[in-house]
Amino acid sequence: MTHWFHRNPLKATAPVSFNYYGVVTGPSASKICNDLRSSRARLLELFTDLNCNPEMMKNAADSYFSLLQGFINSLDESTQESKLRYIQNFKWTDTLQGQVPSAQQDAVFELISMGFNVALWYTKYASRLAGKENITEDEAKEVHRSLKIAAGIFKHLKESHTPKLITPAEKGRDLESRLIEAYVIQCQAEAQEVTIARAIELKHAPGLIAALAYETANFYQKADHTLSSLEPAYSAKWRKYLHLKMCFYTAYAYCYHGETLLASDKCGEAIRSLQEAEKLYAKAEALCKEYGETKGPGPTVKPSGHLFFRKLGNVVKNTLEKCQRENGFIYFQKIPTEAPQLELKANYGLVEPVPFEFPPTSAQWTPETLAAFDLTKRPKDDSTKPKPEEEVKPVKEPDIKPQKDTGCYIS
Repeated sequence: MTHWFHRNPLKATAPVSFNYYGVVTGPSASKICNDLRSSRARLLELFTDLNCNPEMMKNAADSYFSLLQGFINSLDESTQESKLRYIQNFKWTDTLQGQVPSAQQDAVFELISMGFNVALWYTKYASRLAGKENITEDEAKEVHRSLKIAAGIFKHLKESHTPKLITPAEKGRDLESRLIEAYVIQCQAEAQEVTIARAIELKHAPGLIAALAYETANFYQKADHTLSSLEPAYSAKWRKYLHLKMCFYTAYAYCYHGETLLASDKCGEAIRSLQEAEKLYAKAEALCKEYGETKGPGPTVKPSGHLFFRKLGNVVKNTLEKCQRENGFIYFQKIPTEAPQLELKANYGLVEPVPFEFPPTSAQWTPETLAAFDLTKRPKDDSTKPKPEEEVKPVKEPDIKPQKDTGCYIS
């Protein structure tokens, strides 16, 4: 399996001490704050740890989120939110906006931002695994599942948590619904790429492969459309990726649809379908070059040089030559001027996000623990607010180069 996926950078965040001098009045509250600080630091470390696996990530994320829930949800459910929701200011950068951070004094903002990074980690883990040489069937399933988990996290954030923000996200920021939706759709499309590769490997019917490729191309088109109103300065590179993948998988669809037509003795139409695949492949190749030259978040690579890309070119060329030979010897059919309409619907293999829920509030949170946070003792000069000049350091992500001839680049 050879894949290449575009990846935007991880979100960066300012350190949080969870020190509330005067407010914390008991050992149980003090322990909660210490555990929040250490579990947050541990989770941030794992984002760039190459040895981290999904089980480690889930355990670390659950540990932090279950503690953070006490800052968000009321324990007795008599009110809608915890009295601690607005005690701490959190600062995060965005995947497309460079190192210009957003800040909100709201634990819900922290929950969504950290959850967003967990989802990004799953996409990067999937990419890293897909780039291995001689990937096993179990590893391919792990890539597929990781992308579905990421899609589920993004979907849950968008539907259940971003509407709770007091300050809505600005245009082009990660927590804006359009941006999260683009991530959801991209994860689904990339997971379907794995399905397509498996279907080809197992020599499934060309009609099924064509339908899956067509649905995948539509996913990429939808994701690109979702980003269409964003500023090109920070969205152009990502959109080039989505556009080239749309052209690439439409070419796949026409290629395998051509095989289906040939099997039905419609050789003239098959040739026209393959010619359309050839045209779209050339367009995707041009977009690959433009992608490599476009500035913006994401890796600087030449996708057209990767094996995943070159392989389709050979399939299109060989299938077209086969159809032309058959037509010259057997069918003698006229080649239509218009390409066949693709009205393909896949009945199998379509990807749905894995449903996601944040863990329940940690058992460490009790009414006594919550009572040990006395907000009346907050200092008037609130030191939890960051200074305007406080810098958020970018995340140093591991520089992973593709292994020999895998056709995959991991950012």
